[in-house]
Order: sequence, then structure tokens, then C-alpha cells
Amino acid sequence: MSATPRLLLIDDDRKLTRLLADYLRPQGFEVQAVHDGAEGIRRAGAEAWDLIVLDLMLPTVDGYSVLKHLRVQSEVPVLMLTGRGAEEDRIVGLDLGADDYLPKTVSARELLSRVRAILRRSAHAPKGVPNISVGPLQIDVAAREVRLDRELVALTPVEFDLLAALARHAGQVRSRDQLLEEVRDREFTGHDRSIDVHIAALRRKLGDTARDAQLIRTVRAAGYLLGEPAAT
Repeated sequence: MSATPRLLLIDDDRKLTRLLADYLRPQGFEVQAVHDGAEGIRRAGAEAWDLIVLDLMLPTVDGYSVLKHLRVQSEVPVLMLTGRGAEEDRIVGLDLGADDYLPKTVSARELLSRVRAILRRSAHAPKGVPNISVGPLQIDVAAREVRLDRELVALTPVEFDLLAALARHAGQVRSRDQLLEEVRDREFTGHDRSIDVHIAALRRKLGDTARDAQLIRTVRAAGYLLGEPAAT
């Protein structure tokens, strides 16, 4: 992360982006804004950003499509900020690789808290943190890299932190509440499904789909457990 975190706002609401920029800049952020999806894709790829705040309803290219483009070329953290607050919209955004999701009715103070939490998660761990190995998985905590059978696996910051949290307690069941506390830096309601979405994404990226060879196992009514895959 750069000394002055760089934020890109992709939102067609010019009044809102001005208000957010005016609030965030005195808090120590460099803030730039663009107002349509195509320009958002171009700016996101042309410069280095520490965080992108992305609206769903955009001219030229919608927010979901922008997020898909971003995830092809970058693992930059993405906070979706939108007026579409339905749970289905939120789940789709998280499933595509967003790190967090907030309604536009959120206060500027809460937005700032979420931005700081995401940046903390995406920052590199201090040197000297030991690596973690679980079966074919190697997790380099300091470099925030994951390899499966020596092949690099691209994960979003939340996915990495979730996998590392499971790996630190390999062989032990971790409840959703425990995982949320470790990786999200905020409180969630008991009905929050974001952990399940991120687990599903992790399983896809790890090729962890065969019932008899799972790395990440669901323990009914308890949570998730990371362990060596069963012999095939």
C-alpha cells in the first residue's frame, strides 16, 4: 500500500463522489473519480490503486461487468457502493470478487471505517510471519501468496485472509462467526451469507469440488474445516 492510499471512485452520481472525496481527502486519502463504466475500466488498469469504490448502476458498462474486467487484470480491493440493496445483488457482487458491499444510504463515517478495514486486510503482513502448509497448499503470509501443488493461485484479499484464518487452525472447525471476526473487521448479522460466498469462490479457485478430496470441508451446523484432502 502506498504512503497515501489511492482511491478510485467509479460512480455516475457526481454530487456523491464530490462529497465522498471532500470527506476522505482530509482523512489522508488521494481520491479520483470517474463517472461511467468504460472509463472506470480504463483508469483502473492504467494506474495503481489501493482501493476501488464501485457503483453497480453505471452508464456504458454496468458495475458487475466492470468488476469482472477488474478481476481479470487485478486483485485490487473493491468496495461496492450502490443503491441496489437486495441480498441477491450483494451475493452476486461478492461472488464476482468484491471485498465488501455497502448501500448508498451508509454514513460517510461507516464508509471510512470499511475502507480502512479493507486496506488493513490488503496490506502485507510484517516480515517474520511463518508460512503455513496444509497438504498441497503453501501459504506465504508475508507475500500474501498461495500456491497449490506449487502453482500460484490468485485470490482476492478477503479470500486470502479467509484461507489463512482456516489454515492457522487447520484440522479444527471454525464457525462462521469466528471467521467473520477474523477476516472482515466488522460485525455481521446472524443471517449474513458472505462467508459462504467466499468459501464457494475459494473452493472453485482451489479446484476443491470432489466430495472425496476436499480441502475445505463443511461441518453441518458448525462451520468450516481446512485439512488435507482425503486420499483418492
